[in-house]
Amino acid sequence: MAFWAELCLDICAIFLTDAIVNTQPDALILADDWSDLAQHRQPEPVDDNRLHRWRLARLREQLEKTGAAMCLLVSPVSLRYAVNYRDYPLFQSHMPQTYAFLSVEGPTVIHGAMSGSSWADEVRPGRPISFFDGSERLADYAALLADDAVSYLSEIGTDNRRVALEYVNPSLTRAFADRGLEVIDGVLISEPARVIKSPDEINCIRWAVAVAEHGVARLKQAIQPGVSELKLWGLLNYTNLANNGDWHEGRMLASGPRINPWLQEASPRRVESGDLVGLDTDMVGPRGYFADVSRTFLCGPAQATARQRELYRLAWEEISHNLGLICPGISLSEFQKRAYVPAEEFQQNAYPCVIHGVGMSDEYPQVKPAFRGENPYDGVIEKDMVICVESYMGAPGERDGVKLEQQILVTESGYELLSTFPLEAELLDA
Repeated sequence: MAFWAELCLDICAIFLTDAIVNTQPDALILADDWSDLAQHRQPEPVDDNRLHRWRLARLREQLEKTGAAMCLLVSPVSLRYAVNYRDYPLFQSHMPQTYAFLSVEGPTVIHGAMSGSSWADEVRPGRPISFFDGSERLADYAALLADDAVSYLSEIGTDNRRVALEYVNPSLTRAFADRGLEVIDGVLISEPARVIKSPDEINCIRWAVAVAEHGVARLKQAIQPGVSELKLWGLLNYTNLANNGDWHEGRMLASGPRINPWLQEASPRRVESGDLVGLDTDMVGPRGYFADVSRTFLCGPAQATARQRELYRLAWEEISHNLGLICPGISLSEFQKRAYVPAEEFQQNAYPCVIHGVGMSDEYPQVKPAFRGENPYDGVIEKDMVICVESYMGAPGERDGVKLEQQILVTESGYELLSTFPLEAELLDA
């Protein structure tokens, strides 16, 4: 026991000594003159009041389409969209504490907010809706929340009993039904609302992409033999946070033998000369808008192999072909029929979709490769959608693979490229 006591005292002394020595802020942070993009360029203008009015109108339009009197929103993305609520989004995604009542004409009320919301009309106490807060009494609390909903419907003066619930536990559905309410899926409100972007939203997305590409540029500069995948990814994450961004949906960076197959997250592996290094930003950036850009780099001083160049050229060929199909009015089924089909050797490891929507996260719509079967639904690409065009080329059993992705805005006549980070000339050269 004496030995362990002395050891603990020694450890405490070390920590106290470090605390005395390191009283100054980290010099790396003080010397950081690059990460804040606003120091080097200004974002496009955004009118917050107009942005709020647009998003609220989009949600209310969906309420009217579904015939619902109100919607209960709980997803952190939906709360950000509806009332600009930003607190603890990852916590909210798996242990929800906050929710909002939204109706066509009544007040927007946020319940259980950590620090309020600038866009909500009212802030009220919330009921437990997670096991963390409600445990085995979730059904009891659901009954109380259902009573709150009935009171809210009375407050807004409607006898409509159709309500939309977004991503909630079954006890809530049962409790609402017990109160004579007809429950429909809340994502029928929240998801379609976000599909079409306003000019202010588009400017938000432009800035998110600019921040992401600012981080990618720094990451690319740091690629050299010996650096770990995690440290490279940390540069991108740091840039996002330095620009008041939020989070990344994954840590999509892999190198060398880990780049094939794709969808392996960053690891402690150290990059070696001759490795391909691929990344996908998957970044919820400033104002909660998404930047989804993929690039693949070569770690020098080794030169690219013929196979690496071939994979890069094929990935860019797929991106270019599918970009050429983007236009308002084309159906998802028609897009799938006409989309680029890679050689059979690449189909097993191909990316899960060839295009997908994006806004505050990955969104509707998506189109799967034709060789994976019929798309799960049809629809139409419309003006002012923001779309990502994807490609991954890597044959099973091989070391190398290439991931590329472009983010675009659908325009009246085609598309505008939002992601402008340059391609790798060395890998494009035949």
